[in-house]
Amino acid sequence: MKKEIKVLLSGLGFPEGPRWRNGKLFFSDSVAGKVITVDEKGNSEIVVEIKGLTSGLGFLNDGRMLIVSMQNRHLMRLDPDGLKIHADLSKLTEFNCNDCVTDSYGRTYVGNWGSKTLGPPSEPTSVIMVTPNGEARIVADDLLFPNGCIVTPDGKSFIVAESEGGRLTAFDIEPSGDLVNRRTWAELENFSPDGICLDEEGAIWVANPAKAEVLRILEGGVITSTIKVEDTNVYACCLGGDDGTTLFLCTNQLFYGKLSSGRIDYLKVDVPGVEIP
Repeated sequence: MKKEIKVLLSGLGFPEGPRWRNGKLFFSDSVAGKVITVDEKGNSEIVVEIKGLTSGLGFLNDGRMLIVSMQNRHLMRLDPDGLKIHADLSKLTEFNCNDCVTDSYGRTYVGNWGSKTLGPPSEPTSVIMVTPNGEARIVADDLLFPNGCIVTPDGKSFIVAESEGGRLTAFDIEPSGDLVNRRTWAELENFSPDGICLDEEGAIWVANPAKAEVLRILEGGVITSTIKVEDTNVYACCLGGDDGTTLFLCTNQLFYGKLSSGRIDYLKVDVPGVEIP
């Protein structure tokens, strides 16, 4: 039976970095430089605005939000008295920073384009880890456009989508936060994985813009579900909602020249997502 995709919020630019938290979906409208929330009834609110492009989001254990400022190559922190630079990443990468994930220890892993433009091919590049107090260092390299990323609930594994590598790549996380034991989690043909999220059965939902679809994949590359997005394209996904079984999709037609075509779409799936720190 075909899953019905519905529109939750429209009129956006390029929604990215979705995170479900406290009964709301948080996301970046990247080209607008905004972080926005929307609830399951479609009520939205602008949380904060940043000069330049925004991308990945995370949350520290005290609830303060972290935001990737792409062009500035900063990880920003939203304190009660306003935005602060949590970490300056400009000395560790010359490329636009992109998606991120924050683990239960408050460590944030940030990828980057590996290129100064979106035109492929990019150069092999790195993932940067930022500690809770804002210290930053490279913890993995030789990655082809490290994009969407997750940390497993036990805090032991980090998985990242290599958009130009056509694969999901996994690492073990050392107590120090360093990434070791690199391995291919899944590799497919015609695959440009972008945003990803994890469900309770250990499967990963992956936005695959190359084919305007979102896939549910098991470790090793077995696809258990394929959902086509027919009138737009999808770049990121997130599981949430009251029972965890709402799959939110960040979609748009910006690359086809259609401004303000960005939307948050959603559909119901069978397996709930895991909580993100």
